Amino acid sequence: MATGKPAGRSGLIMSAVSIVIYTTPFCGYCAAAKSLLKKKGVSYEEIDVSGNQELRAELLENTGQRTVPQIYINEEHYGGFDDMNALDQAGELDPRLGL
Repeated sequence: MATGKPAGRSGLIMSAVSIVIYTTPFCGYCAAAKSLLKKKGVSYEEIDVSGNQELRAELLENTGQRTVPQIYINEEHYGGFDDMNALDQAGELDPRLGL
């Protein structure tokens, strides 16, 4: 897990646990990640990085990844959907989400 801070945040929904997900509009894994978070009943801030090269470069620098989604929980980078789903399958996601 990378420890860099989330890139360029714009305020949306906030909850006790801060969840930020970097996405693009036509990304199946992004949709799956958002669906899992909605199923858990937690709010998240979505940041669309499509068409924003500066934000993508900052995300690459902070995560080492070029792909989306990239998910932060309480400013800790957890990777993409597969990483978050693996945490869920192992029973480790709910505690991180404050559930």
